[in-house]
Amino acid sequence: MGAAVGTEDGDKLDILATLVEKYEDTRWPNADASDPIDVLNYAIDELGHSQAELAELLGSRSRASELLNRRRALTVEMIHTISEAWKIPASLLVKPIRSAA
Repeated sequence: MGAAVGTEDGDKLDILATLVEKYEDTRWPNADASDPIDVLNYAIDELGHSQAELAELLGSRSRASELLNRRRALTVEMIHTISEAWKIPASLLVKPIRSAA
C-alpha cells in the first residue's frame, strides 16, 4: 500500500484502485449512498435479492418490513449480517436512516 508513485508497484496499486472503483460504480450506480434503506431497496430491486431473503437474514418478516418502512433502525448486528450475506459495504449501511415521509 505504500508503493512509491512511478514505480512498478505504484503502477500496479493504481490499476487495482481503479478496478475497485469501477467495480463499485458498476455494482452500486444508482443507490443513494446517503440512506441505508435506499441501499437495501436497490439491492432488492436491482441485484436480485428479496424482502423474504432479508426477513430470513433478520429472523422475521415483520422486522424486515419495519426496517424497509423506516419504522425500525438498523442495528450493528443487522448491518454485519446484511453486509456479509449480500456483499454490501457496511459503510453504506452505517448512516442515519431518513425518517418516513
